[in-house]
Amino acid sequence: MLNPVTTVPRSQPAWGRAVLQPAIEFASTVLPVLEGEIPDRLQGVLYRNGPARLERGGQRMGHWFDGDGAVLRVQIQPGRAIATYRYVHTAGYDAETTSDRLLYANYGSTPPGPWWERFGKPIKNVANTSVLVMGDRLLALWEGGAPHALDLETLETLGEAPPEGVSPQPYSAHPKRDAASGEVYNFGIEFGRQARLHLFRHGANGRAIATAAHDLPGIPLIHDFALVGRYLVVLVPPVRLQPLPVLLQFKSLSDGLTWQPHEGTQILVFDRDTLALVSRAEAEPWFQWHFGNGAEEADGTLRLTLVRYADFQTNQYLQEVASGTTQTQAKGTYVQLRLNPHTGHVVASETLVDVGCEFPTVANACMGQPWRYSHLALHRPGGLERGDLFGVIARYDHHAQTYATLDCGDHRYPTEPLLVSDRGNSDVEQGWLLTVVYDGDRHQSEVWIVASDRLADGPICRLQLPQVVPPSFHGTWHTS
Repeated sequence: MLNPVTTVPRSQPAWGRAVLQPAIEFASTVLPVLEGEIPDRLQGVLYRNGPARLERGGQRMGHWFDGDGAVLRVQIQPGRAIATYRYVHTAGYDAETTSDRLLYANYGSTPPGPWWERFGKPIKNVANTSVLVMGDRLLALWEGGAPHALDLETLETLGEAPPEGVSPQPYSAHPKRDAASGEVYNFGIEFGRQARLHLFRHGANGRAIATAAHDLPGIPLIHDFALVGRYLVVLVPPVRLQPLPVLLQFKSLSDGLTWQPHEGTQILVFDRDTLALVSRAEAEPWFQWHFGNGAEEADGTLRLTLVRYADFQTNQYLQEVASGTTQTQAKGTYVQLRLNPHTGHVVASETLVDVGCEFPTVANACMGQPWRYSHLALHRPGGLERGDLFGVIARYDHHAQTYATLDCGDHRYPTEPLLVSDRGNSDVEQGWLLTVVYDGDRHQSEVWIVASDRLADGPICRLQLPQVVPPSFHGTWHTS
Protein backbone atom coordinates (compact mmCIF):
# COMPACT_ATOMS: atom_id res chain seq x y z
CA MET A 1 0.00 0.00 0.00
CA LEU A 2 1.07 3.60 -0.57
CA ASN A 3 1.70 5.81 2.40
CA PRO A 4 -1.31 7.97 3.42
CA VAL A 5 -1.60 10.95 1.07
CA THR A 6 -2.11 14.58 2.00
CA THR A 7 -5.24 16.04 0.40
CA VAL A 8 -6.33 19.64 0.18
CA PRO A 9 -9.72 20.49 -1.39
CA ARG A 10 -9.44 23.09 -4.14
CA SER A 11 -11.06 24.34 -7.33
CA GLN A 12 -9.53 23.64 -10.72
CA PRO A 13 -6.18 25.44 -11.12
CA ALA A 14 -5.31 27.65 -14.08
CA TRP A 15 -3.32 24.91 -15.85
CA GLY A 16 -6.33 22.57 -15.93
CA ARG A 17 -7.69 23.70 -19.31
CA ALA A 18 -4.39 22.91 -21.02
CA VAL A 19 -4.66 19.29 -19.88
CA LEU A 20 -8.40 18.72 -20.15
CA GLN A 21 -8.85 19.92 -23.74
CA PRO A 22 -7.35 17.76 -26.51
CA ALA A 23 -4.62 19.64 -28.33
CA ILE A 24 -5.16 20.95 -31.86
CA GLU A 25 -2.47 20.28 -34.44
CA PHE A 26 -1.10 23.10 -36.56
CA ALA A 27 0.88 23.19 -39.78
CA SER A 28 4.12 25.08 -40.35
CA THR A 29 3.55 28.56 -38.90
CA VAL A 30 5.81 31.60 -38.48
CA LEU A 31 5.63 32.58 -34.80
CA PRO A 32 4.91 36.19 -33.81
CA VAL A 33 7.49 37.74 -31.47
CA LEU A 34 5.70 38.96 -28.34
CA GLU A 35 8.77 40.38 -26.63
CA GLY A 36 12.47 40.84 -27.33
CA GLU A 37 14.28 39.26 -30.27
CA ILE A 38 15.79 35.93 -31.32
CA PRO A 39 19.57 35.75 -30.74
CA ASP A 40 21.45 35.59 -34.06
CA ARG A 41 23.59 32.64 -32.98
CA LEU A 42 20.64 30.53 -31.85
CA GLN A 43 20.03 28.34 -34.90
CA GLY A 44 18.57 24.85 -34.94
CA VAL A 45 15.42 22.91 -34.12
CA LEU A 46 13.66 22.32 -30.80
CA TYR A 47 11.58 19.14 -30.57
CA ARG A 48 9.27 18.41 -27.63
CA ASN A 49 6.98 15.44 -26.96
CA GLY A 50 4.15 14.99 -24.49
CA PRO A 51 0.58 13.76 -23.89
CA ALA A 52 -1.78 15.89 -25.98
CA ARG A 53 -5.10 14.03 -25.78
CA LEU A 54 -6.44 12.53 -22.54
CA GLU A 55 -10.04 12.16 -23.71
CA ARG A 56 -11.84 10.34 -26.48
CA GLY A 57 -15.58 10.12 -27.12
CA GLY A 58 -16.40 11.54 -23.69
CA GLN A 59 -14.16 9.02 -21.89
CA ARG A 60 -11.13 10.23 -19.92
CA MET A 61 -7.87 8.37 -19.59
CA GLY A 62 -6.78 7.34 -16.12
CA HIS A 63 -3.28 8.81 -15.88
CA TRP A 64 -1.24 11.67 -17.35
CA PHE A 65 1.08 9.04 -18.85
CA ASP A 66 -1.80 7.64 -20.96
CA GLY A 67 -2.28 10.64 -23.25
CA ASP A 68 -1.68 10.30 -26.97
CA GLY A 69 1.69 11.78 -27.90
CA ALA A 70 2.14 14.87 -30.04
CA VAL A 71 5.43 16.45 -31.09
CA LEU A 72 6.18 20.17 -31.31
CA ARG A 73 8.87 21.26 -33.77
CA VAL A 74 10.25 24.81 -33.55
CA GLN A 75 12.86 25.75 -36.14
CA ILE A 76 14.77 28.83 -35.03
CA GLN A 77 16.63 30.92 -37.60
CA PRO A 78 18.06 34.44 -37.51
CA GLY A 79 15.10 36.73 -37.04
CA ARG A 80 12.29 34.17 -37.12
CA ALA A 81 10.93 30.89 -35.77
CA ILE A 82 8.63 28.41 -37.53
CA ALA A 83 6.61 25.83 -35.59
CA THR A 84 4.70 22.64 -36.43
CA TYR A 85 2.68 20.45 -34.08
CA ARG A 86 1.40 16.96 -34.95
CA TYR A 87 0.08 13.89 -33.21
CA VAL A 88 2.08 10.70 -33.48
CA HIS A 89 -0.12 8.40 -35.57
CA THR A 90 0.36 5.15 -33.73
CA ALA A 91 -1.84 2.20 -34.67
CA GLY A 92 -3.80 2.72 -31.45
CA TYR A 93 -4.29 6.44 -32.06
CA ASP A 94 -5.63 5.81 -35.56
CA ALA A 95 -7.96 3.04 -34.41
CA GLU A 96 -9.42 5.18 -31.62
CA THR A 97 -9.78 8.15 -33.97
CA THR A 98 -11.81 5.99 -36.35
CA SER A 99 -14.04 4.57 -33.59
CA ASP A 100 -14.13 7.80 -31.53
CA ARG A 101 -13.81 5.83 -28.30
CA LEU A 102 -11.11 4.38 -26.10
CA LEU A 103 -10.18 0.79 -27.01
CA TYR A 104 -6.97 -0.10 -25.20
CA ALA A 105 -5.36 -0.52 -21.82
CA ASN A 106 -2.53 1.78 -20.81
CA TYR A 107 -0.32 2.63 -17.86
CA GLY A 108 -3.19 4.03 -15.78
CA SER A 109 -6.22 2.74 -17.68
CA THR A 110 -7.95 -0.58 -18.22
CA PRO A 111 -9.90 -1.11 -21.47
CA PRO A 112 -13.60 -0.21 -21.41
CA GLY A 113 -16.24 -2.90 -21.09
CA PRO A 114 -16.65 -5.98 -18.83
CA TRP A 115 -13.48 -7.77 -17.77
CA TRP A 116 -14.11 -10.83 -19.95
CA GLU A 117 -14.01 -8.56 -23.00
CA ARG A 118 -10.92 -6.73 -21.72
CA PHE A 119 -8.82 -9.87 -21.20
CA GLY A 120 -5.96 -10.13 -23.67
CA LYS A 121 -6.33 -6.65 -25.13
CA PRO A 122 -2.96 -5.03 -25.88
CA ILE A 123 -1.56 -1.89 -24.29
CA LYS A 124 -1.55 1.09 -26.64
CA ASN A 125 1.86 2.51 -27.50
CA VAL A 126 1.22 6.24 -27.00
CA ALA A 127 4.69 7.46 -28.11
CA ASN A 128 4.35 10.44 -25.77
CA THR A 129 7.43 10.77 -23.56
CA SER A 130 10.53 11.99 -25.39
CA VAL A 131 12.30 12.28 -28.74
CA LEU A 132 15.67 11.22 -30.14
CA VAL A 133 17.25 12.28 -33.41
CA MET A 134 18.87 9.17 -34.86
CA GLY A 135 20.22 9.49 -38.39
CA ASP A 136 17.63 11.06 -40.68
CA ARG A 137 14.67 10.26 -38.42
CA LEU A 138 13.12 11.59 -35.26
CA LEU A 139 12.16 8.82 -32.85
CA ALA A 140 9.11 9.39 -30.64
CA LEU A 141 9.84 7.38 -27.50
CA TRP A 142 7.63 5.58 -24.98
CA GLU A 143 9.25 3.14 -22.59
CA GLY A 144 6.55 0.46 -22.84
CA GLY A 145 7.22 -0.30 -26.51
CA ALA A 146 9.27 0.37 -29.62
CA PRO A 147 9.88 3.93 -30.89
CA HIS A 148 7.91 5.49 -33.72
CA ALA A 149 9.87 7.16 -36.52
CA LEU A 150 8.85 10.64 -37.68
CA ASP A 151 10.03 12.78 -40.56
CA LEU A 152 12.46 15.35 -39.15
CA GLU A 153 10.83 18.24 -41.00
CA THR A 154 7.14 17.44 -41.47
CA LEU A 155 6.66 15.24 -38.36
CA GLU A 156 4.80 12.73 -40.52
CA THR A 157 4.61 9.38 -38.71
CA LEU A 158 6.56 6.73 -40.65
CA GLY A 159 5.60 3.83 -38.40
CA GLU A 160 7.00 1.82 -35.52
CA ALA A 161 10.76 1.64 -36.01
CA PRO A 162 13.21 0.26 -33.45
CA PRO A 163 16.82 1.39 -33.92
CA GLU A 164 18.91 -0.67 -36.32
CA GLY A 165 20.07 -3.89 -34.71
CA VAL A 166 17.38 -3.82 -31.99
CA SER A 167 14.36 -6.13 -32.15
CA PRO A 168 10.89 -4.61 -31.56
CA GLN A 169 10.74 -4.35 -27.76
CA PRO A 170 10.45 -1.77 -24.99
CA TYR A 171 13.00 0.99 -25.47
CA SER A 172 13.32 3.63 -22.75
CA ALA A 173 12.41 7.26 -23.33
CA HIS A 174 15.69 8.39 -21.70
CA PRO A 175 18.61 7.55 -24.01
CA LYS A 176 21.98 9.17 -23.31
CA ARG A 177 24.28 10.42 -26.07
CA ASP A 178 28.01 10.81 -25.50
CA ALA A 179 28.89 14.12 -27.17
CA ALA A 180 32.49 13.15 -27.92
CA SER A 181 31.89 9.75 -29.55
CA GLY A 182 28.30 10.23 -30.70
CA GLU A 183 27.42 6.86 -29.15
CA VAL A 184 23.94 6.43 -27.69
CA TYR A 185 23.11 4.28 -24.65
CA ASN A 186 19.67 3.12 -23.58
CA PHE A 187 17.75 0.38 -21.83
CA GLY A 188 14.42 -1.42 -21.94
CA ILE A 189 12.50 -3.62 -19.51
CA GLU A 190 11.16 -6.99 -20.66
CA PHE A 191 8.26 -8.18 -18.52
CA GLY A 192 7.64 -11.85 -17.78
CA ARG A 193 7.55 -13.98 -14.66
CA GLN A 194 10.66 -11.98 -13.81
CA ALA A 195 11.73 -8.72 -15.38
CA ARG A 196 14.87 -8.45 -17.51
CA LEU A 197 16.91 -5.32 -18.06
CA HIS A 198 18.11 -4.95 -21.66
CA LEU A 199 21.01 -2.56 -22.26
CA PHE A 200 21.82 -1.05 -25.65
CA ARG A 201 24.94 0.65 -26.99
CA HIS A 202 24.60 2.32 -30.40
CA GLY A 203 27.29 3.72 -32.64
CA ALA A 204 27.14 7.27 -33.91
CA ASN A 205 25.31 5.95 -36.99
CA GLY A 206 22.52 4.59 -34.77
CA ARG A 207 23.27 0.90 -35.26
CA ALA A 208 23.44 -1.23 -32.09
CA ILE A 209 27.02 -2.36 -31.51
CA ALA A 210 26.46 -4.09 -28.15
CA THR A 211 23.46 -5.43 -26.24
CA ALA A 212 23.13 -7.27 -22.95
CA ALA A 213 20.38 -8.61 -20.68
CA HIS A 214 20.33 -8.89 -16.89
CA ASP A 215 17.71 -10.31 -14.53
CA LEU A 216 16.02 -7.90 -12.13
CA PRO A 217 14.43 -8.42 -8.71
CA GLY A 218 10.68 -8.99 -9.18
CA ILE A 219 9.01 -6.66 -11.67
CA PRO A 220 10.17 -3.12 -10.80
CA LEU A 221 9.51 0.30 -12.32
CA ILE A 222 12.62 1.87 -13.85
CA HIS A 223 12.16 5.10 -15.82
CA ASP A 224 15.68 6.49 -16.32
CA PHE A 225 19.38 5.71 -15.83
CA ALA A 226 22.67 7.64 -15.73
CA LEU A 227 25.71 7.73 -18.00
CA VAL A 228 28.63 8.24 -15.61
CA GLY A 229 32.02 8.38 -17.30
CA ARG A 230 33.01 4.78 -18.09
CA TYR A 231 29.87 3.40 -16.44
CA LEU A 232 26.12 3.14 -16.68
CA VAL A 233 24.24 3.34 -13.37
CA VAL A 234 20.74 1.93 -12.89
CA LEU A 235 18.90 2.53 -9.62
CA VAL A 236 16.01 0.12 -9.01
CA PRO A 237 13.49 1.71 -6.62
CA PRO A 238 11.41 -0.50 -4.30
CA VAL A 239 8.30 -0.43 -6.48
CA ARG A 240 7.04 -3.83 -7.62
CA LEU A 241 4.25 -4.92 -9.92
CA GLN A 242 1.64 -7.46 -8.82
CA PRO A 243 1.20 -9.02 -12.27
CA LEU A 244 -1.88 -11.25 -12.00
CA PRO A 245 -4.56 -8.52 -11.53
CA VAL A 246 -2.95 -6.59 -14.39
CA LEU A 247 -2.83 -9.61 -16.70
CA LEU A 248 -6.50 -10.27 -15.97
CA GLN A 249 -7.27 -6.59 -16.66
CA PHE A 250 -8.74 -6.10 -13.18
CA LYS A 251 -6.16 -3.36 -12.56
CA SER A 252 -4.08 -0.99 -14.65
CA LEU A 253 -0.30 -1.17 -14.52
CA SER A 254 -0.26 1.92 -12.32
CA ASP A 255 -2.73 0.42 -9.84
CA GLY A 256 -0.77 -2.84 -9.83
CA LEU A 257 2.43 -1.14 -8.65
CA THR A 258 3.07 -1.17 -4.90
CA TRP A 259 5.58 0.62 -2.70
CA GLN A 260 7.72 -1.99 -0.90
CA PRO A 261 10.33 -0.09 1.12
CA HIS A 262 11.72 -3.28 2.67
CA GLU A 263 13.24 -4.04 -0.75
CA GLY A 264 15.47 -0.97 -0.53
CA THR A 265 16.94 0.75 -3.58
CA GLN A 266 19.05 -1.59 -5.68
CA ILE A 267 22.17 -0.03 -7.22
CA LEU A 268 23.52 -1.61 -10.42
CA VAL A 269 26.77 -0.40 -12.03
CA PHE A 270 27.64 -1.54 -15.57
CA ASP A 271 30.66 -1.13 -17.82
CA ARG A 272 29.49 1.20 -20.60
CA ASP A 273 31.54 -0.56 -23.31
CA THR A 274 30.80 -4.22 -22.60
CA LEU A 275 27.49 -3.64 -20.73
CA ALA A 276 28.68 -6.21 -18.17
CA LEU A 277 27.64 -5.87 -14.53
CA VAL A 278 30.46 -4.35 -12.44
CA SER A 279 28.80 -4.16 -9.02
CA ARG A 280 25.49 -4.47 -7.21
CA ALA A 281 24.52 -2.96 -3.84
CA GLU A 282 21.52 -1.86 -1.81
CA ALA A 283 20.65 1.50 -0.24
CA GLU A 284 17.75 2.91 1.74
CA PRO A 285 14.38 3.15 -0.06
CA TRP A 286 13.53 6.09 -2.27
CA PHE A 287 11.96 6.69 -5.68
CA GLN A 288 13.22 8.65 -8.67
CA TRP A 289 11.90 9.34 -12.14
CA HIS A 290 14.81 11.33 -13.54
CA PHE A 291 18.57 11.74 -13.28
CA GLY A 292 20.40 14.99 -13.93
CA ASN A 293 23.86 13.79 -14.90
CA GLY A 294 26.83 11.75 -13.76
CA ALA A 295 30.63 11.87 -13.92
CA GLU A 296 33.73 10.11 -12.59
CA GLU A 297 35.57 12.08 -9.92
CA ALA A 298 39.35 12.35 -9.56
CA ASP A 299 39.22 10.04 -6.52
CA GLY A 300 37.52 7.31 -8.56
CA THR A 301 34.04 7.73 -7.09
CA LEU A 302 30.99 8.24 -9.26
CA ARG A 303 29.04 11.47 -8.83
CA LEU A 304 25.43 11.52 -10.01
CA THR A 305 22.38 13.69 -9.45
CA LEU A 306 18.67 12.85 -9.43
CA VAL A 307 15.31 14.14 -8.26
CA ARG A 308 14.49 12.00 -5.24
CA TYR A 309 11.10 11.26 -3.65
CA ALA A 310 10.63 9.77 -0.21
CA ASP A 311 8.07 7.27 -1.56
CA PHE A 312 5.80 6.56 -4.55
CA GLN A 313 3.11 9.17 -3.90
CA THR A 314 4.45 10.96 -6.97
CA ASN A 315 2.61 8.40 -9.09
CA GLN A 316 -0.71 9.35 -7.50
CA TYR A 317 0.06 13.03 -8.11
CA LEU A 318 0.73 12.37 -11.80
CA GLN A 319 -2.47 10.37 -12.06
CA GLU A 320 -4.41 13.32 -10.68
CA VAL A 321 -2.85 15.71 -13.24
CA ALA A 322 -4.94 13.94 -15.90
CA SER A 323 -8.10 15.18 -14.13
CA GLY A 324 -7.05 18.83 -14.29
CA THR A 325 -6.58 19.20 -10.54
CA THR A 326 -4.30 17.63 -7.92
CA GLN A 327 -4.61 16.91 -4.22
CA THR A 328 -1.56 14.77 -3.49
CA GLN A 329 1.58 16.61 -2.45
CA ALA A 330 4.61 14.70 -3.72
CA LYS A 331 7.81 16.69 -3.27
CA GLY A 332 10.95 15.80 -5.20
CA THR A 333 14.30 17.28 -4.17
CA TYR A 334 17.52 17.52 -6.17
CA VAL A 335 20.06 15.17 -4.63
CA GLN A 336 23.70 14.29 -5.31
CA LEU A 337 25.09 10.81 -4.64
CA ARG A 338 28.64 9.51 -4.68
CA LEU A 339 29.13 5.80 -5.35
CA ASN A 340 32.03 3.40 -5.18
CA PRO A 341 31.90 1.83 -8.67
CA HIS A 342 33.60 -1.39 -7.53
CA THR A 343 31.08 -2.10 -4.75
CA GLY A 344 28.07 0.00 -5.77
CA HIS A 345 27.80 1.41 -2.25
CA VAL A 346 26.73 5.00 -1.56
CA VAL A 347 29.66 6.78 0.07
CA ALA A 348 27.97 10.21 0.34
CA SER A 349 24.56 11.77 -0.18
CA GLU A 350 23.66 15.46 -0.23
CA THR A 351 20.49 17.45 -0.91
CA LEU A 352 21.28 20.28 -3.33
CA VAL A 353 17.85 21.86 -3.86
CA ASP A 354 15.30 21.34 -1.10
CA VAL A 355 12.44 22.82 -3.13
CA GLY A 356 9.92 20.74 -5.06
CA CYS A 357 11.51 20.24 -8.47
CA GLU A 358 11.77 17.98 -11.52
CA PHE A 359 13.12 17.63 -15.08
CA PRO A 360 16.86 18.16 -14.43
CA THR A 361 18.99 18.80 -17.53
CA VAL A 362 22.59 19.68 -18.37
CA ALA A 363 24.45 20.83 -21.48
CA ASN A 364 24.51 18.08 -24.11
CA ALA A 365 28.30 18.32 -24.27
CA CYS A 366 28.52 17.49 -20.55
CA MET A 367 26.44 14.30 -20.60
CA GLY A 368 28.35 11.70 -18.58
CA GLN A 369 31.22 14.16 -17.98
CA PRO A 370 32.11 16.73 -15.29
CA TRP A 371 29.70 19.67 -15.29
CA ARG A 372 29.02 22.82 -13.34
CA TYR A 373 25.40 23.78 -14.04
CA SER A 374 22.14 21.85 -13.76
CA HIS A 375 18.80 23.22 -14.93
CA LEU A 376 15.45 22.38 -13.34
CA ALA A 377 11.76 23.20 -13.15
CA LEU A 378 10.71 24.26 -9.62
CA HIS A 379 7.47 24.88 -7.79
CA ARG A 380 6.74 28.48 -6.86
CA PRO A 381 6.51 29.15 -3.09
CA GLY A 382 3.32 27.40 -1.96
CA GLY A 383 2.71 26.08 -5.48
CA LEU A 384 2.74 22.40 -4.56
CA GLU A 385 0.28 23.03 -1.71
CA ARG A 386 -2.03 24.97 -4.09
CA GLY A 387 -2.01 22.16 -6.63
CA ASP A 388 -0.02 24.11 -9.23
CA LEU A 389 2.38 22.68 -11.76
CA PHE A 390 5.94 24.01 -11.87
CA GLY A 391 6.17 27.79 -12.22
CA VAL A 392 9.92 28.50 -12.02
CA ILE A 393 13.02 27.51 -13.99
CA ALA A 394 16.36 27.41 -12.22
CA ARG A 395 20.09 26.99 -12.83
CA TYR A 396 22.02 25.29 -10.04
CA ASP A 397 25.73 26.12 -9.75
CA HIS A 398 27.53 23.05 -8.35
CA HIS A 399 30.70 25.07 -7.65
CA ALA A 400 29.04 27.88 -5.69
CA GLN A 401 26.28 25.55 -4.36
CA THR A 402 23.65 28.21 -5.12
CA TYR A 403 20.93 28.54 -7.72
CA ALA A 404 19.42 31.34 -9.77
CA THR A 405 15.72 31.36 -10.70
CA LEU A 406 13.22 32.82 -13.12
CA ASP A 407 9.69 32.94 -11.72
CA CYS A 408 7.46 32.80 -14.79
CA GLY A 409 4.63 34.57 -12.99
CA ASP A 410 1.13 33.81 -11.76
CA HIS A 411 -0.61 31.08 -13.75
CA ARG A 412 2.35 30.56 -16.08
CA TYR A 413 3.75 27.05 -16.29
CA PRO A 414 7.10 26.23 -17.94
CA THR A 415 8.26 22.84 -19.18
CA GLU A 416 11.64 21.16 -18.78
CA PRO A 417 14.34 23.80 -19.52
CA LEU A 418 16.76 22.71 -22.26
CA LEU A 419 20.17 24.36 -22.61
CA VAL A 420 21.36 25.25 -26.10
CA SER A 421 25.07 25.99 -26.02
CA ASP A 422 26.22 29.25 -27.60
CA ARG A 423 28.59 28.24 -30.39
CA GLY A 424 30.26 31.63 -30.11
CA ASN A 425 31.26 30.94 -26.49
CA SER A 426 34.11 28.60 -25.56
CA ASP A 427 32.17 27.53 -22.44
CA VAL A 428 29.66 24.90 -23.58
CA GLU A 429 27.57 25.50 -20.44
CA GLN A 430 26.75 29.06 -21.53
CA GLY A 431 23.93 29.76 -23.94
CA TRP A 432 20.15 29.84 -23.87
CA LEU A 433 17.48 27.96 -21.97
CA LEU A 434 14.44 27.05 -24.05
CA THR A 435 11.11 26.24 -22.44
CA VAL A 436 7.48 26.15 -23.57
CA VAL A 437 5.25 28.14 -21.20
CA TYR A 438 1.48 27.78 -20.83
CA ASP A 439 -0.24 31.03 -19.78
CA GLY A 440 -3.42 30.00 -17.97
CA ASP A 441 -4.88 33.52 -17.91
CA ARG A 442 -4.62 33.98 -21.67
CA HIS A 443 -5.02 30.28 -22.51
CA GLN A 444 -2.06 30.37 -24.85
CA SER A 445 1.35 28.74 -25.16
CA GLU A 446 4.65 30.46 -25.81
CA VAL A 447 8.28 29.53 -26.47
CA TRP A 448 10.62 31.39 -24.12
CA ILE A 449 14.31 31.99 -24.79
CA VAL A 450 16.27 32.82 -21.65
CA ALA A 451 19.97 33.70 -21.32
CA SER A 452 21.32 30.86 -19.18
CA ASP A 453 23.52 33.17 -17.08
CA ARG A 454 20.87 35.89 -16.60
CA LEU A 455 17.70 34.14 -15.49
CA ALA A 456 16.66 37.03 -13.25
CA ASP A 457 16.41 39.29 -16.33
CA GLY A 458 13.50 37.23 -17.63
CA PRO A 459 13.08 35.96 -21.19
CA ILE A 460 15.08 37.72 -23.89
CA CYS A 461 12.47 36.54 -26.39
CA ARG A 462 8.88 35.27 -26.22
CA LEU A 463 7.28 33.60 -29.24
CA GLN A 464 3.55 32.92 -29.44
CA LEU A 465 2.40 29.49 -30.59
CA PRO A 466 -0.82 29.39 -32.70
CA GLN A 467 -2.53 26.80 -30.48
CA VAL A 468 -2.24 25.66 -26.87
CA VAL A 469 0.43 22.99 -26.47
CA PRO A 470 -0.35 21.00 -23.30
CA PRO A 471 2.47 20.58 -20.75
CA SER A 472 4.94 18.12 -22.26
CA PHE A 473 7.52 15.79 -20.77
CA HIS A 474 10.85 15.89 -22.62
CA GLY A 475 12.56 17.33 -25.66
CA THR A 476 15.82 17.75 -27.53
CA TRP A 477 17.72 20.33 -29.55
CA HIS A 478 19.08 19.45 -32.96
CA THR A 479 21.50 21.23 -35.28
CA SER A 480 22.21 19.70 -38.68
